[in-house]
Amino acid sequence: MKDPDQETLFEFPCQFPIKVMGKAIQEFEQEVIQIMQRHIDGFEDSAITRRDSAKSNYAALTVTITATSRKQLDAIYMDLTASELVIMAL
Repeated sequence: MKDPDQETLFEFPCQFPIKVMGKAIQEFEQEVIQIMQRHIDGFEDSAITRRDSAKSNYAALTVTITATSRKQLDAIYMDLTASELVIMAL
């Protein structure tokens, strides 16, 4: 069986931006922070940049992490997309 990390174009560890969209409410950003803290030791809020939509109804967060494996990235995306507060994760 092949190692999933061998089936990717990325070389780990690497800097990896994760884009997350949701309603522009405080709970959304807190939820994303909690998910990241579950998967990344020593995660810091400063890794997040936020951009609100023109009418401030929605927020787009970019979280730049040091990804250690494809398994880690898959787990983060699974948790993000399972959250009711997350509309989309890229």
